[in-house]
Amino acid sequence: MHIVLVEPEIPGNTGNIARLCAGTGMDLHLVRPLGFSTDDKYLKRAGLDYWHLVNVHYHDSFADVQKQYEGHPFYFCTTKAAHIYADIAYTTDVFLVFGKETAGLPKSLLAANEEHTIRIPMQEGARSLNLSNAVAVVAYEALRQNNFVDLCLAGIGCGGSDHI
Repeated sequence: MHIVLVEPEIPGNTGNIARLCAGTGMDLHLVRPLGFSTDDKYLKRAGLDYWHLVNVHYHDSFADVQKQYEGHPFYFCTTKAAHIYADIAYTTDVFLVFGKETAGLPKSLLAANEEHTIRIPMQEGARSLNLSNAVAVVAYEALRQNNFVDLCLAGIGCGGSDHI
C-alpha cells in the first residue's frame, strides 16, 4: 500500500505520516514542490527515529507517479467526494492520495478522477481533519480490509504491544 502526499506544506504532518508508514510498512510518496526542506528539524522530530524504516519516493509531479505506477488503483481524498472512504474495497497495491494542507488536491485532478474520490464523513461546518489524522483514518481502513496481513506477517501489531 502507498500513501501519496501532493505538495505537503507542514513538516510536522509529513513527519507524523512518515511514522505511520514506518509502523505499517506503507510506502510514502512525496510530490514536489514540498513546503519544507527534508532536513527540517520539525520533520525529523515528528518522524522521531523511524525514518530508516520508511520507503520514501520523491516525484517531481503527480503525473510522474501515475505514469510510474500505471495500472494500480488510486483513490483521492477530498472533503467534496461523493464516496465515503469506508465504502471502497481496497487492494494491497492501492495508492491513497492526499493534497496539501491549505488547498487539498487540485480541482483538475479531482475532476479527472471523480469516480475515485473519497471523503471522511464530518459534522456540517467542519472544514477538514488534520492531514496526518485523515491519512491515518483512511490507511487503517485499507489495512483492516486486508486483514492487516503485512503487519501480522512482519510481527508488527499482532502481539498486543503495550505501546501506542
